[in-house]
Amino acid sequence: MLAGQVVALTGGGLGDALAGLGARVVAADAEAAIDTLVCDLRPPFGAGGMPGLRAALDGAWEAAHAVATRAMIPEERGGKICLVAPRADAGPHAGAARDAAENLARVLSIEWSRFGVRPVAVTPGPGTEEDALATIVAYLASPAGDYFSGCVLALA
Repeated sequence: MLAGQVVALTGGGLGDALAGLGARVVAADAEAAIDTLVCDLRPPFGAGGMPGLRAALDGAWEAAHAVATRAMIPEERGGKICLVAPRADAGPHAGAARDAAENLARVLSIEWSRFGVRPVAVTPGPGTEEDALATIVAYLASPAGDYFSGCVLALA
């Protein structure tokens, strides 16, 4: 499904699942032509609270900005950004983190659409298993995900 795709990953453990589908998984700071950036906000968010919220959102913005301005925009190749938000029950301010991920995807889709950059937010539900989440992220990274930009995929 992801053969020939380069996926940069920050945070979480979705790398094995994406690699298992054929993607070459690299760090977000890799000097590579990156097709998709997956920002997993869950690890930096941790148990929540203001420090976790700040770490998750600052990290997502810094990674998205760095990858887009280094590997997607100047080379005029576009790309995808997938923001994986924490679950609603992940701790204090989890709702704010989820809303912020959605807002970031919407704003960046407007700002960077002329460069072919397509951001999407994914908000897992309390029953969302890791395999299902990895499948959705892989779908968004695949050519079928080209039709999504500036939206949120809310999972049950």
